[in-house]
Amino acid sequence: MIEASVNLATESATFVLTEPGSIIDAIKAIELAGYEVPLETLVFRVRGMTCASCVGRVEKVLLAIPGVTSAMVNLATDEARVTFAQGLVTRTHLTQAVLDAGYEALFPEKGNAADAAEMEKARELYKEKFHLILAAVFTLPLVIPMLGMPFGIHCMPPGWAQLLLAAPVQFWLGARFYKSAYKAIRARAGNMDLLVALGTSAAFFLSVYQLVRYGEFAGQGDAHLYFESAAVVITLILLGKYLEGRAKRQTSLAIRSLQSLRPEMARVLRGEERVETAVDEVLVGDVVLVLPGERIPVDGTVTLGESQVDESLITGESLPVAKSPGDRVTGGAINADGVLHVETTAVGSESTLSRIIRLVENAQAAKAPIQRLVDKVSAVFVPVVIAVAALTMVGWGLVTGNWAQAIINGVTVLVIACPCALGLATPTSIMVGTGLGAKNGILIKDSEALEITHSVTTVAFDKTGTLTEGKPKVAAMVAVPSVSRDHLLRIASALQSGSEHPLAKAVLETARSEGILFGSAKSVRALPGRGIEGEIEGQFFVLGSRTLMKERGVDLTALTSEVTRLESEGRTVSFVANSAENRALGLIAFSDTLKPEARNAVEKLHSLGIKTVMLTGDNRSSAQLVARELGINEVMAEVLPQDKSIAIESLKARGEIVAMVGDGINDAPALASAHVGFAMSTGTDVAMHSAGITLMRGNPLLIPDAIAISRNTYRKIKQNLFWAFIYNIVGLPLAALGYLSPIIAGAAMAFSSVSVVTNALLLKRWTPASANGAAGSGTGRSRNGSSSTEVSEETVYDYTGVKSGRSMP
Repeated sequence: MIEASVNLATESATFVLTEPGSIIDAIKAIELAGYEVPLETLVFRVRGMTCASCVGRVEKVLLAIPGVTSAMVNLATDEARVTFAQGLVTRTHLTQAVLDAGYEALFPEKGNAADAAEMEKARELYKEKFHLILAAVFTLPLVIPMLGMPFGIHCMPPGWAQLLLAAPVQFWLGARFYKSAYKAIRARAGNMDLLVALGTSAAFFLSVYQLVRYGEFAGQGDAHLYFESAAVVITLILLGKYLEGRAKRQTSLAIRSLQSLRPEMARVLRGEERVETAVDEVLVGDVVLVLPGERIPVDGTVTLGESQVDESLITGESLPVAKSPGDRVTGGAINADGVLHVETTAVGSESTLSRIIRLVENAQAAKAPIQRLVDKVSAVFVPVVIAVAALTMVGWGLVTGNWAQAIINGVTVLVIACPCALGLATPTSIMVGTGLGAKNGILIKDSEALEITHSVTTVAFDKTGTLTEGKPKVAAMVAVPSVSRDHLLRIASALQSGSEHPLAKAVLETARSEGILFGSAKSVRALPGRGIEGEIEGQFFVLGSRTLMKERGVDLTALTSEVTRLESEGRTVSFVANSAENRALGLIAFSDTLKPEARNAVEKLHSLGIKTVMLTGDNRSSAQLVARELGINEVMAEVLPQDKSIAIESLKARGEIVAMVGDGINDAPALASAHVGFAMSTGTDVAMHSAGITLMRGNPLLIPDAIAISRNTYRKIKQNLFWAFIYNIVGLPLAALGYLSPIIAGAAMAFSSVSVVTNALLLKRWTPASANGAAGSGTGRSRNGSSSTEVSEETVYDYTGVKSGRSMP
């Protein structure tokens, strides 16, 4: 960089760079300075890719475009996702780069791009099937006579007939291999099609040579011909591509299922009229009429009517959910039996369904860290195979003198090599795994989160809203002798009249139900993790935890016995005090119901060998009681919101792979600090944005389900990569040593990629624990050797994060 100028008025910067590649360095420098460069992402299809080598070449040319910051290409979906600095890269740049690499870039048109892409894939699959049938028609007359040879039956067509049958397969139906091979050579690279074209061409033209020199054309009729090998190899590869295409479509079934939930039309109420309009034209604030049996077209709030709503395809919840005025509904859900009036709160790309689809698409497009090894191998795979094939031909020719057999052995080497299986091993497993998660209400943000989750050793829970219902109620109110209960409730309600905190809502609900009149406090100030303070009728009051009272020097001696009793019952206790006088006025105790699935979820985690920890701002006694009831291994009690991330770091310092589960704004730092964060969608958007995995229901059993999906997916990735590598490691030497024929090699190559995709699809057999509420027998052993239904030891921490050294009885 030789010159830079920044314009504050236009919020723009101008750079004069010494070389195109330094654009990325300029962007990194700006980010290091604490600012952002606006980035844009484009997703488009790449036509013509056949193997992992193709993926690597496309990514390489895209990353070479000045301004492109990242490029990820997915062989399973034939899609490229490119991120670049706004204004520096156009579709023309991307199209030309892909074209130079030997492929074709297809950008989605306006309208329903998903439907258009799906129709295009369906047409391509139909074309594959048609070509396969034609190839089989030409090839069968060459194959059937070979079946009778072991029994002494010789009915192979004459050489000229074999030539006429094999030529259409080689040069018409197999033209795709030549085209792709030519483009690869022009781009100074290699791919699977180059191997196929070289191998089958060698077999075909060797047969032509033999036919001309020794066959019917020469008047001898004893030529050794290999037309059937070339034709059968191409036919088998076409069969493999067709089966692979069908299987790949099944891996994207989750996305297609979600996309099909989008209704096209909506009934909007305009005064007294019902207006049929396209969903894209509905505005925020419009009231939409939803009749029984219809899909809800928008996200919104019910303003009139009651009904049962089926949200199973969005949240994974199998049972219909009752909806009444004030309840939120999600576009795409099915209205079962009532008429609903829904006020629109989100449309288009901001709707829940659109965000879910976008999240799943991003996760499926992203490249898992384990894929790096495949990328390194695929970059040199084709050149190495060609070198091995050349050495095989020369070696066999020099040693045996049978150059025809030498060529056939070299052909076998070229045909059996399959970089395609390597390219499909990881993305197909990720697509099925993330799709399976989405179907069951588990949204995985990216493949890295999916990969990390399988190795989690500790799950840290926030308590409220995660293990409990998150709807606390006032269980008791105790005022000091000089203060009436109503006065205590009036002060607490006035202080919290503008708060959305769950405890504040419980206080306000109690006041309203008892007819207590209260105003609004002035100069209200929230004290995060501790409480709230404000002015009421000229006096300052404070409401909060024991920690806050200690900070303010408030004497709680008069309430000690009640505090001990209530905390022993598992209640959360808050205190009300006159701030100016440092005098306690009373206490309010809250109760929150544990979620019915919470204990099963903890037991399931223990059966998976995972330790459980609870982080809570509650007092130690209450936290200890909840932990004992749920069977949680360890408790960190009285943790302030800003200290939750410190607690997570302390767990990581022990060598644990930590997953944090939370739902509130105060959980966001801890979610971000953990190796992977789980956010309940029943919580805040901030928590969901900080987490790698979002749970669409408040069911804690989704946590072990998510870990199980990750483990199963990662297992499939390793299985696929193992077999893809072993297949080539074993197959190439056998072919080079002459133990395989081109036909067997072609069959093995064709079905290797099919087997990889099919193995990934076996993930669909997995059944989530949350589907039926069962968490297993609970007889598994935790990592410390204790039974999963027992708590061997619980370490309790105070809010400073220092061990108290007490064990749970």
